[in-house]
Amino acid sequence: MLSQLLLSMNYYKETYMKKMTIRLLLLSVVFSIQLPAFAAFPFLSNNPPTLATVVEKVSPAVVNISVSGKQKEQRSMDDIFEFFNKQRPKQAEKKFVGLGSGVIIDSQKGYIITNFHVIENADEIKVELKSGQILVAQVVGQDKQSDIALLKVDLSNNKNAQLAEIAFADSDKLRVGDFVLAIGNPFGLGQTVTSGIISALGRSGLNLENLENFIQTDAAINSGNSGGALVNLEGELIGVNTAILGPNGGNIGIGFAIPSNMIKNLIEQLIEHGEVRRGILGVRGGEITPELAKSFSLKSQHGAFVYEVNSGSAAEEAGVKAGDVIVAVNSYKIKSFAELRAKVGTLGSGKTIKLTVMRDNRQLMLEAVLKAPQQKPEKVALLHPALNGATLVNIDNNQGVEITQVIPGSIAEKYGIKASDIIIGVNRTETKNIEALREMITSAPDLIALNIKRGDQSLYLILK
Repeated sequence: MLSQLLLSMNYYKETYMKKMTIRLLLLSVVFSIQLPAFAAFPFLSNNPPTLATVVEKVSPAVVNISVSGKQKEQRSMDDIFEFFNKQRPKQAEKKFVGLGSGVIIDSQKGYIITNFHVIENADEIKVELKSGQILVAQVVGQDKQSDIALLKVDLSNNKNAQLAEIAFADSDKLRVGDFVLAIGNPFGLGQTVTSGIISALGRSGLNLENLENFIQTDAAINSGNSGGALVNLEGELIGVNTAILGPNGGNIGIGFAIPSNMIKNLIEQLIEHGEVRRGILGVRGGEITPELAKSFSLKSQHGAFVYEVNSGSAAEEAGVKAGDVIVAVNSYKIKSFAELRAKVGTLGSGKTIKLTVMRDNRQLMLEAVLKAPQQKPEKVALLHPALNGATLVNIDNNQGVEITQVIPGSIAEKYGIKASDIIIGVNRTETKNIEALREMITSAPDLIALNIKRGDQSLYLILK
């Protein structure tokens, strides 16, 4: 009986595969579709069909992330204090915990990528491997605009930890309809795998302040999947899951991932500099509307329309003019201005890019060298009355805060603050930038000792 049953099962398996093959061949004939070899589809080359082979390859490189920390409660009275130029009262802090996912990209150095919003304001970050082992992670660098953060786990104290990494795919070669798998930690359930296809490319408009060039997928993505992997059927990383569009935070088949090429550009900068040194093209523009296309006799509504070229910018030096339509960057087709902004904004300053431009229905090839953004001096009088009259800017590489100007006769001058002073600490705590300075002054006691570097000297100024 057993042998007959096994023969019967094999018969049905073979019959199923034959039917699948016939159906696919019929589709190729009717719709003139050129089918790739079955070897390109792991679920068809297995008997019975399965995606388990890809999952087994990739899942060890996807981790669960848990965070905890404190964040200040927002108060509606803050605007009143700003209006009257007064110091805010100390804000109450509340504890928080959060869950997310991450992807190991370098098993030797312990590098893990996740979303910025997963680890934002976290004091403690723990990474759980698929094996169940838990490691403590530190933030190497982060970029809020692109929602990317780079973590690192210390392997010197965890020599028994076995990390698996995932290889990057070229996301510029993705096509709508490609099969994908999403792996993450939805709702804290633990590692979960879902499948689907790429529904669209170059999506933007979720948050106009951020850099967005998303892959859209119908693979189920839910709360907790943020920072997890979106992979192709070769087991390569094509994106990091970051957002969903759905009621009450639930999945309705519209999920978004940051493309792998965008991630690679950002990670290289975070590793080298600890921050993203964004390249600036120097154009102001927008999307091509039907009315705009008609007025300028444009044959397509795809591309980034240039309203204005900034004086002295990389775009001006490259020969870009107002009225141009940028249709490609480094041979990658651009569908919208938001996509151009995201593509350029994730490249570092000093990078050379090739622009394909349409001008009077003629195609031009231009070359631009992206420039670093100009630092705008920040007046921080509201930080502390003693700083009234001082203008501050961040120093590159988080080396402190420079005072670029002190107004004669101001309160800052009376306290002994001088132009070219560099603030390097508050109450013996290192200060790396204006944001950290603001945080320290806000939470410090009534007496503040400002550690100043003046030439070769180091001194303290007492602010009361």
